[in-house]
Amino acid sequence: MNLSRIDLNLFTVFDAIYREGGITPASKRLHLSQPAVSHALARLRELLDDPLFERRGNDMVPTPMARSLAVTIAGSLGNLERMMQRAGTFDPASSTRSFTIAMREAHEVTMLPALVARVHSEAPHIDIATVRIERRDLEEDLQSGELDIALDVALPLSAEVRREPLTSEAMVVLARRDHPLIREALDLETYLALDHILVTGRRRGGGYEDVALGRLGMSRHIRVRCQHHAAASEMVSQSDMLVTMTGIQARLANQQTINQMLPFPLEIPALESFLYWHANADADPASGWLRGLIAKRG
Repeated sequence: MNLSRIDLNLFTVFDAIYREGGITPASKRLHLSQPAVSHALARLRELLDDPLFERRGNDMVPTPMARSLAVTIAGSLGNLERMMQRAGTFDPASSTRSFTIAMREAHEVTMLPALVARVHSEAPHIDIATVRIERRDLEEDLQSGELDIALDVALPLSAEVRREPLTSEAMVVLARRDHPLIREALDLETYLALDHILVTGRRRGGGYEDVALGRLGMSRHIRVRCQHHAAASEMVSQSDMLVTMTGIQARLANQQTINQMLPFPLEIPALESFLYWHANADADPASGWLRGLIAKRG
């Protein structure tokens, strides 16, 4: 197959359909008409001799060939886009770029307001979008350009994903102000005997503190799992349950509840957060500018 005879725009259409799950949302993403997207897909189907996407209800489900091509196409398009961006200069004051940052709810609450204020001050035309961390797809999304940057705890990623330490926070425990067993001090025995709330976006598994306890052959009973620290703090204020989180998360979550804030009753390393980006963005001045804003704390 001679690449010079192929319309490379067909791969842009393929990538949009794959990401959006249908012709209609792909056409909106690309600012093209639905017939134009359908025509491009028909040409690519003929070229590759494969249906690529099969309709199931309202969704366009990728075929095995489409799934095998998706990562390579997305990565190539992302590399081309970044190459074109680096070919010019980056001026924050006039740039109209959009950045997508993956982060956890805790980072969004503690860091996003200050970041947006800095962006608006230096680059009034730049848009910021934050999305949920999907750890299984994180490296692929950074490599393809679907994500510009990610903020998360230490993760086992390849050397192609760069990282920079961002924060280091000690763990603390919240207990209600008039807890019958806790009066401004918390020992390990009491901590393990009580029920706990775990703040997590995952469906199963424990938290950072559970890993630390497990290394010492200890465990606790998690009675409630929830997704937001403020909700956990409110539940703590109305029960005898405890919740464990970092100090900055606790201070923010506890603003309306005034629970006791106590040191974690075991010496464990502080919870570190990192800034992640792909190596192919190393030379992108816009990416470097954004990383600098995120790393600038206080």
